[in-house]
Amino acid sequence: MKTRVLGTMMVSAIGLGGMPMSIEGRPERSRSIATIHAALDAGITLIDTADAYHVGADEVGHNETLIAEALSSYGGDSANVLVATKGGHLRPGDGSWIIDSSPEHLRVACDASLARLGVEAIGLYQLHRPDVSGVPYEESVGAIRDLLDAGKIRMAGISNANRDQIRTAQDVLGGRLVSVQNQYSPAYRSSEPELRLCQEMGIAFLPWSPLGGSSRAADLGSRFAAFQEIADAHGVSPQQVTLAWMLAAAPVVIPIPGSSRPETVLDSARSVELDLSADELERLSQIS
Repeated sequence: MKTRVLGTMMVSAIGLGGMPMSIEGRPERSRSIATIHAALDAGITLIDTADAYHVGADEVGHNETLIAEALSSYGGDSANVLVATKGGHLRPGDGSWIIDSSPEHLRVACDASLARLGVEAIGLYQLHRPDVSGVPYEESVGAIRDLLDAGKIRMAGISNANRDQIRTAQDVLGGRLVSVQNQYSPAYRSSEPELRLCQEMGIAFLPWSPLGGSSRAADLGSRFAAFQEIADAHGVSPQQVTLAWMLAAAPVVIPIPGSSRPETVLDSARSVELDLSADELERLSQIS
């Protein structure tokens, strides 16, 4: 598996997004464990999660505990696996999402994530979303900085951020911002300016839902004909083409496709070996 730099670590060029294993329509726990094990077997060393990846209000952190179980039961070496989690986004249990990125909540949320993951320090902790209820962004990021200074997290990142927020976070963190996780896919390219800023600043850019989300990933080829046509030419899936296209966009890009089946995570892992021509990359980049 090819690697890329994320802060102080080298991680696999493709990560695993854990969200589909824990929200609505999630599979049996045994299949999710098998999916994580398959990812580890394929050389994937970045697993993304969040305390909000759950369904019921009484199961906050479902995906974190699932990942902890999978890592503890894995028969191979998982010492170099980076688990990245997030705080500040909540699910009250009625299908809605709410935001609480107050410093008070983030401190409590981080402690709870530490306990669920069973670690002394979280590898990468990310501010899930900017607060829209009046909490200044600087205060939210300041709480992440304090967690970093206290040794509760080893690296700090942000998610769903614009260019100004990226610069603000880097300033508040004293130059220690290592990653930005934004939505980016063939259907959603509005984070291109943030990707380019991350490239300029040397910060990892982690596209979430890079295949369009778990409900639409399977029909990616039918929605974007060029991805299917290029996939057919290479004898691979359009999902592999999508991830290879993203990897070619900049050396800081590390896609984190979600998966809940071993076969799909293995397909994603093979994308790191797919080399697209300059003409193919240009053709894909022109699609809107």
